[in-house]
Amino acid sequence: MQQQTKHASLLQLVSFLIDQEEFGVDILNVQEIIRPVDITRVPNAPAFVEGVINLRGRIVPVVDLRKRFNLPARERDKNSRIIVVELGDKIVGFMVDAVRQVLRVDASVIEPPPELAIGIDAGYITGVAKLEDRLLILLDLERILSEEEKHELRPVQESAEAPTA
Repeated sequence: MQQQTKHASLLQLVSFLIDQEEFGVDILNVQEIIRPVDITRVPNAPAFVEGVINLRGRIVPVVDLRKRFNLPARERDKNSRIIVVELGDKIVGFMVDAVRQVLRVDASVIEPPPELAIGIDAGYITGVAKLEDRLLILLDLERILSEEEKHELRPVQESAEAPTA
């Protein structure tokens, strides 16, 4: 029983970079991490949606987290990655500048988000992990998109899946 309690206080996180800031998400939410592939733009998609990709036969919308966080655009490079996650009944890809590592963090080093969050909507932030040499901003990918925005993704997916005449 003691062993189980010890594991419950450890979080396994995927850390990634966006514009010099390091973020982390629970690895349990991550389906896979892929290199950027051809992204098909979809007309009338929300501004933060880069487009859609075909991931083994599934059409997956890709959200650019730089755009989502109102950061300046950046050319994709060899470090760019798409983190594919399941949000409720949807599969969504999140474009990030680089994936850094998978790490285990003890829940005791996580503090609540600061009152004045670092320029992004504090609603996305679940906490800040104080590591030995850096801070890791923990994101809740479920809250990155509002319910309304998740509904906006449905037509993006559907228009990409529609057969062309």
